[in-house]
Amino acid sequence: MLTKAFTFNPVGENTYLIWDEESCEAAIIDAGMSNNRENAIISEFITKENLQLKYALQTHMHFDHIWGLSYILETYGIKPLCHAAEESIYRDVPEMTSMFRLSMNWNLPVVERYINEGDTFQLGNTTIKVLHTPGHTPGGLSYYIPSANIIFTGDTLFQGSIGRTDLPGGNLSEEIDSIKNKIITLPSETIIYSGHGPESNIGWELKNNPYL
Repeated sequence: MLTKAFTFNPVGENTYLIWDEESCEAAIIDAGMSNNRENAIISEFITKENLQLKYALQTHMHFDHIWGLSYILETYGIKPLCHAAEESIYRDVPEMTSMFRLSMNWNLPVVERYINEGDTFQLGNTTIKVLHTPGHTPGGLSYYIPSANIIFTGDTLFQGSIGRTDLPGGNLSEEIDSIKNKIITLPSETIIYSGHGPESNIGWELKNNPYL
C-alpha cells in the first residue's frame, strides 16, 4: 500500500491518495481541492502513477474536506462515501462556509451510500477497515489499514492535539472516547495521517499528546 499526501485549500487540509502497488487500484480520502490548480495536481498524479480510482472516502463532511468532491465526480464518475450521521453536516456546508467568511457556489454530489463501523474496502489485496470515530462530527470515520500499519483519522486526532468540538455536532466526550477506545488501542507503530498537520504515530501520541 502506497500513500501520497497533499495539502490543499485555504484551511490547509490534507487530502490523501492511497493505492495498491500491484493492481494500482486507488482511493482518495477527503478530497479537499479548491481550485483548478489543485484539481490538476491530483489528476496529474493519478495519470502519472496509472492509478484506477475506485473510492472517494470521507472522514467527515466539513467544507474543507469535501471541496473537491464535485471534481472527482465530474472527472472520474465517483460519488462520496460517508457515515449517515454526516447528512446534516453535509447539508449545512453553505452555512458553515459563511461562518468562515467564505462565499462559494457549492454543487454537492449526492452521497453514493452510507458506511459504518466494520465495513471494509478492497484495493487489490489491501483491506481498508472502517472505524466510527465520532466527536469532531457525529459521523466521523477513520480508515485503518492493518497490513500497512496506517490509519487516517481526519480531524479526530492530530499530532499532539485533537479536533475541535465547538462546531455544530461536536462532542468532546465522544471524541475522547473515540480516540481512547478506537485509535490508540492500535499497535504503537501505527502511523497516523490526520486531516491537518504532519503525520504521527500511536506510540508518540501516547507519550506526548496532552489530551491522552
